This record gives sequence, C-alpha cells and structure tokens, in this order.
Amino acid sequence: MSKATARHILVDTEEQCQSIKDEIAGGADFADLAKQHSSCPAGQKGGDLGEFGPGMMVKEVDEVVFSADINSVQGPVKTQFGYHLLEVTARSD
Repeated sequence: MSKATARHILVDTEEQCQSIKDEIAGGADFADLAKQHSSCPAGQKGGDLGEFGPGMMVKEVDEVVFSADINSVQGPVKTQFGYHLLEVTARSD
C-alpha cells in the first residue's frame, strides 16, 4: 500500500494561503511559516503530518499528496477546514 509523508499549512482564506505560498517561493522556510500561520496543531511541528496512507486524510488532501511531485508546494487546496498548502516530503508505493 502507498504511504506518504507530508507537511501542510492551514489558513482561513485563499488569499492568505496564496500569500504564504508566494513567501515560500521567495525563499521563506515552510516550517517557520507553518509555525507562524497554521491553525492546525501540526503547525507547531512545522506542519508535519507524519506518514499516512490513502484514505487517512480528507479527500482533497489525499488527491494532492498521492499525485503531486515530491518537495513541491501545492495549493491553495480547499477543504471543509480551510485552505491548505501541501508539500509531499516522501512517498512510497
């Protein structure tokens, strides 16, 4: 079964999510921004979601994590919780 490790930043608005993505593209550290901005408890761990398999996260997150390139920041991804930036740090089939 596939497994992935990923990290994310969760915020309330698409605009804030895009702004943070722009900061990362400009060289800001993903983990530092997660600690500053993420409303998810994982934010305090730099956004680290740990290792998980398909179906363990909400559908919108699963679709990105199990298809996106490794180490590329994806988003904004809208879920019932808000807007996410996602970065897949590893994946195995």
